[in-house]
Amino acid sequence: MDKLDAMQVFVRVAEAGSFTAVAEQLQVDRSAITRQISALEKHLSAKLITRSTRSLTLTPAGAAYLEKCRLILNMVDAAESSLSEEGAMVRGRVRLALPLSFGRERLMPALLEFMRLQPHLEMLLTMSDQRSNLIEEGLDLAIRITADLQPGDIVRKLGACRLLTVASPAYLAEHGQPAHPEDLRHHECLIYSMSSTTASWPYQVGNQTKPFAVRGRLTANNGLALLNANAAGMGISVQPDFLAAPFLQSGQVVEILADFAPPPLGIYAVLPSNRYIPHRVAVLMDFLAKALATMGH
Repeated sequence: MDKLDAMQVFVRVAEAGSFTAVAEQLQVDRSAITRQISALEKHLSAKLITRSTRSLTLTPAGAAYLEKCRLILNMVDAAESSLSEEGAMVRGRVRLALPLSFGRERLMPALLEFMRLQPHLEMLLTMSDQRSNLIEEGLDLAIRITADLQPGDIVRKLGACRLLTVASPAYLAEHGQPAHPEDLRHHECLIYSMSSTTASWPYQVGNQTKPFAVRGRLTANNGLALLNANAAGMGISVQPDFLAAPFLQSGQVVEILADFAPPPLGIYAVLPSNRYIPHRVAVLMDFLAKALATMGH
């Protein structure tokens, strides 16, 4: 097992490009990581990493060894899993980043069920609407809800969610109801600041998706905060269906502009671009895809 441990540490260091980052991920002293790498290099009689004051780079031997390590670790992971009942039992730790509201409202029940089914699994969760750097943060997987994937993203689509335009009955009674997305420029809009297009909202008009300018005095990086402002009669916002559902059911807000629905957002599992996919991560992705399909997302 010592050799496998050393391989795992080497893969992490190679991917993170930092001894310090890996030490923080594993909660050990940096010196312990450097000793393991040095011992591995001595055992292999080959230099794997070139160290400078600012960065680490792999030697040609290190790059070749990295690819072999990934294959071996994946095979070990799969072999251990295959010994379990129908290959369903998984072991180890998954570091997972979730979007704040969707993670809490929709994914947490599924993740807790997954942990009940997998008693040998550890899970480290980070919940934030900020875009994670999977490699730097040592994450195995991130769930993102977006219409804009980044070039180079390695993803699996798990589902989709609809976007709804909502306002409170009190706001509409006072300010009137927009009949077309063009009318939004005359209204107070509640703007989600994590969007890449905060100054405009996209709507489906005929067969085309068009951006429409919006303005407003309140901008926030949390959809629930904006929905509370909605319910208080402060304006109009665009919300994902899972977040708006309880507000719609209670009558605090109503849907408007339903004939011009914004394009749906994809729900994606995003993987580190240069890391092997452990069996436990693949099993978790399968489970979440089924869970979201059952939920209707």
